[in-house]
Amino acid sequence: MKVLVTGAAGFIGSHLAERMAAAGHQVRGLDNFDSYYARPLKVRNARSVRAAGCELLEADLTAADLADLVAGSEIVFHAAAQPGNSAVTPFASYVRNNLQATWCLLEALRRSSSLQFFVNISTSSIYGHEATAPESAAPQPVSHYGVTKLAAEQLVLARQREDGIPACSLRLFSVYGERERPDKLFPRLIGSALGGPACPLYEGSREHSRSFTYVDDVMDAMERVLERHADCNGEVINIGNDRDYRSGELIDLVQSLMGAAPRFSLQPRRHGDQLRTCADISKARRLLDFAPRTSPVEGLRREIEWMRELAQETGLKN
Repeated sequence: MKVLVTGAAGFIGSHLAERMAAAGHQVRGLDNFDSYYARPLKVRNARSVRAAGCELLEADLTAADLADLVAGSEIVFHAAAQPGNSAVTPFASYVRNNLQATWCLLEALRRSSSLQFFVNISTSSIYGHEATAPESAAPQPVSHYGVTKLAAEQLVLARQREDGIPACSLRLFSVYGERERPDKLFPRLIGSALGGPACPLYEGSREHSRSFTYVDDVMDAMERVLERHADCNGEVINIGNDRDYRSGELIDLVQSLMGAAPRFSLQPRRHGDQLRTCADISKARRLLDFAPRTSPVEGLRREIEWMRELAQETGLKN
């Protein structure tokens, strides 16, 4: 099948493009190479994506003429987004890259005769401080990221209801692994233990708990959505680990696995941080036969090894 992946030079998108190519699909990736984090990291991801046999083009969904770029696409995975919970990122950037970009993509696909399914990559941040509920719960986002991702999710579902675009949204929970964004907890921890800058540790964050979900498990879910998309049409589906871990537990685990202690920079509580996430995956089990299978020990070992290789290859540190 002809698969389009937006955000294909990012963490989720690059893994997704490679997984689709490995399954024999013809993959085109789009990415705007946003400066939210160091461009060389995305360029490195892009090289890997292209080496896997994917086409990858630099394009801003809000500015490019998308007609030719989306033409012929049968499956679209929309992973492009303004990520994170950054006090220095303007709200307008979240609106542009999460909501407006989604609208532009849907507009370009409105008259597509080839489109079979549209998968919107959403987030547990939609639930708010406590992300432990089923998909039927009322969203209560507390961050600009969560608010604009909820708006994008509803835009996709509105098009599904009104225009008949076959689509679903997947709410991902605390995904980690190789190529994870450098502003996230594990890259900062590992980078510090490798001799990089101190890891920011926000007040109270050791007691936060998360559905840390290894990226390969998320890719398994994506493949199953492609295989069972008729069952997913119009649905919102939680994808994550149905067990949560205190952040402090996994901070200690990283230190144990590396045999080196990261340094910390204590910071005030961060506005908009989630206090607990634990994915209710009852629907994912039913529709996709999905269950996470990678332990934190195994997943973190792989991420640590990847970051060691990155440090040796590029000298980049977080």
